[in-house]
Amino acid sequence: MGFRGFFLSFLLLAFRFEVSISSSSSLACNSNDLKALTGFSNCLGSVIAGWNSVASPDCCNWTGVTCDSSTVSGRRIVGLELSSRKLTGKICESLADLDQLRFLNLSHNFLSGSLPDDLFRLQNLEIIDISFNDFVGPINGGMCALSSSIRVLNFSYNYFAGELPKDLANCTSLHHISFHRNSLSGSLPLHHISFHRNSLSGSLPDSVFQLQNLRELLIQDNRFSGPLKNGIANLSNLEKLDISSNLFSGILPDAFGSLTRLEQFSASSNQFIGRLPISVVNSPSLQMLILNKNSLSGPINLNCSAMKNLVSLDLGSNLFHGPIPDGLSFCRRLTVLNLARNNIKGELPNNFKNLDALAVLLLSNNSLENISSALEILQHCKNLSMLFLTKNFYDEEMPNGGNLQFQNLRGLVLANCRLRGSIPQWLRSCTKLQLLDLAWNNLGGRIPSWFGKFESLFYLDLSNNSFNGEIPKSLTEIQRLKSGDISLEEPYTSFQISFNTRAASGQIFSYKQISGLRPTLDLSKNMLEGPICPCFGDLQKLHVLKLKENNLSGSIPGSLSTMTNLEILDLSHNKLSGEIPYSLLKLSFLSAFDVSYNQLYGEVPKGGQFDTFPDRSFDGNNGLCRGGCTHESEKTPTHSSREKKMKIFGWQFGVGAASGFVLTVSCCFMSGWVLPKPRKRKKAATRIGRI
Repeated sequence: MGFRGFFLSFLLLAFRFEVSISSSSSLACNSNDLKALTGFSNCLGSVIAGWNSVASPDCCNWTGVTCDSSTVSGRRIVGLELSSRKLTGKICESLADLDQLRFLNLSHNFLSGSLPDDLFRLQNLEIIDISFNDFVGPINGGMCALSSSIRVLNFSYNYFAGELPKDLANCTSLHHISFHRNSLSGSLPLHHISFHRNSLSGSLPDSVFQLQNLRELLIQDNRFSGPLKNGIANLSNLEKLDISSNLFSGILPDAFGSLTRLEQFSASSNQFIGRLPISVVNSPSLQMLILNKNSLSGPINLNCSAMKNLVSLDLGSNLFHGPIPDGLSFCRRLTVLNLARNNIKGELPNNFKNLDALAVLLLSNNSLENISSALEILQHCKNLSMLFLTKNFYDEEMPNGGNLQFQNLRGLVLANCRLRGSIPQWLRSCTKLQLLDLAWNNLGGRIPSWFGKFESLFYLDLSNNSFNGEIPKSLTEIQRLKSGDISLEEPYTSFQISFNTRAASGQIFSYKQISGLRPTLDLSKNMLEGPICPCFGDLQKLHVLKLKENNLSGSIPGSLSTMTNLEILDLSHNKLSGEIPYSLLKLSFLSAFDVSYNQLYGEVPKGGQFDTFPDRSFDGNNGLCRGGCTHESEKTPTHSSREKKMKIFGWQFGVGAASGFVLTVSCCFMSGWVLPKPRKRKKAATRIGRI
């Protein structure tokens, strides 16, 4: 029983109490009850509107107080409904003086401290809901021995610690008990229904399988271990069984044949091995079967002729092998199908086109073939909204015809398939697209301008391909990234879809819900060129912009500062020039920034988020510096070195050189070294004549 179920049961019981209340107002509330309420109020750190014994001495008229008719001593208080009143403080022992109290609801407040022991001495108390508060300490171990009337206990979402009370087995009247989201430990007591998200350990005791009237067993997110015993067959009235996220191991017992009312069975994230039990794959009552993240193997042998009520099937992240069985098409009510991360081979069965209700299909990380045939078949699933085909169809050609129609498709993940070709024309008709991931393929050509018509698109990843040309300006016209509401309309919100994406550091993040994805535009590692359009500043809802490892040129537009929600900006490994705009200091949410290996110069802006970015974010820019650099010298470093060399030949050196030259020439003439004297010239002429 979930919270809604508990709330419904609470209302039904509360209504039963209400109908027994007399309309008589001739009697005031009992004086002892008035005293108890006054003491309870005095311990609170906040005031309850309408509680005032002076202005209103009849406490039966106070907010949240319910009374019934009693003796001449006055009407008795049977209920306190004080949920969501923003109450603070502690609960005093005086509350236990309300000896006729039947239901107590203090949920969704800010109450703290420990619970008074005497509270569980109230012999008429049937319902206690103190969930969503800040209570601490251990839980009273004598609650069931002291009060045999308790039917509902909801202590969820508090800070209770220590071991579970051993005497819970004595609570024979309990219909619902919930302790989830606390810090309880120890072994599982005999009677329990909802203990998920604690630290309970050990194996399930045999006594649990004796609770033949049990309808819900919710023990997920604990540390239970060992096998799931055959005794589960005794719980013939069980409707919901959730043992996911524990340490159960071994094979699943073939003991589900007697569980004719079982609608939901989840055993994900355990260590189960072996094949699917025959009694499970033939269960006519099952609506949801969640067995992902185990080591189950063998072929997928579901008998959908028997499992006609199956709505959600999750067998992802196991070791199933062989082809996708044709018989799955007989599960005509199937809305969600996850077979991702297995060893499935071959082509998609042609009769998959009969799955009219199919909305979510995950087939990623298998070895499927013939993408053209697969898409041709799946277009007949008119309700198909989310399609995950990553890591299949290796080295095939992307079908480019315009005949395919996926008019309700909101999410398409077709990444890491090494697909050849270009962005297909049939995508143009997918006007409801919100998520598109074609990363890590061998697609080329230009990014089409009609991408701007995808008004709902908020996650686009075209990275690690070979797209060329300029970035189309139409990408900055996507309405959802400009001013729209960022949310993905998931067709089956109770089903958690695993989706991996890479961070700027290369780390892979996994999202359990697609709605957890940040609005992203990733065009990294392509061959795009040209400038970054200033119109990118219009994408005020964008959180992640990655344009690294392209051939982009020009300056960084200062208008990017208007992208007020931007968290990651990666422009590294391009040919960008100019200075980093100081206006980017306005990006107060920016947590990752990288402009390394460009042709930028000048000083890195100081202040704001820029003081937190590492030096490697600016590496590879010879003219760029951080802190105290001179703009002129950094802009033209070759000019500066030339000026320093010219200073060696200053005016002083020129005057000295000219003077020396004149003196040298004069001496040469005076000595006759340049022009000989006439006498010597005559003798020389005589000698020549003799020769």
